[in-house]
Amino acid sequence: MITEKPVSSSADQVLRQIEKAAEKEFLPIVGPHKGKILAEEVRKAKSRHVLEVGTLIGYSAILMGKALDESAEIVTIEIHREEAEIAGENILKANIPPKVKIITGDAIVVIPTLDGPFDFAFIDAEKSEYFQYLSLAEDKLRKGAVVVADNAGIFADQMRDYLDYVRNSGKYQSRYVQVGGDGLEISVKL
Repeated sequence: MITEKPVSSSADQVLRQIEKAAEKEFLPIVGPHKGKILAEEVRKAKSRHVLEVGTLIGYSAILMGKALDESAEIVTIEIHREEAEIAGENILKANIPPKVKIITGDAIVVIPTLDGPFDFAFIDAEKSEYFQYLSLAEDKLRKGAVVVADNAGIFADQMRDYLDYVRNSGKYQSRYVQVGGDGLEISVKL
């Protein structure tokens, strides 16, 4: 019996290309294993307005975008212009349903200028600044918003203030999800 492989969508093709490039050039993308959890979380949250801090070359925006429909919007911030431009090209090629707005700049400067409310946030940028990003975005997150922070395993020491806050402030219900040698901190705003 011969079975045909299903034709990959544009987004899947772009994601595979980024994964191959990430292996060669050591680009710190979220990757397929943590990415699957991220996509599940954004889907479960029925997100309409997503904030991403740390676009890099668009991998996680594409992953989240695949899980959303055309009524959703992703606002993603990347500090490096060249990476933001590559992300724009990748996102365009991926042809995902939601509108994606890429903002080039320092998230600490950009976040205060954004309009909320956001119902989902993905943080994957400078680890020592995670708490600052969340503090600046907190008033723009609606009750029940989900915040996913990458690298909460291998960089836990650099993001200790963030982890202490989401776990102990009483403002979030937070859990750590181990994925291989690393993991995600997934927090729901109470």
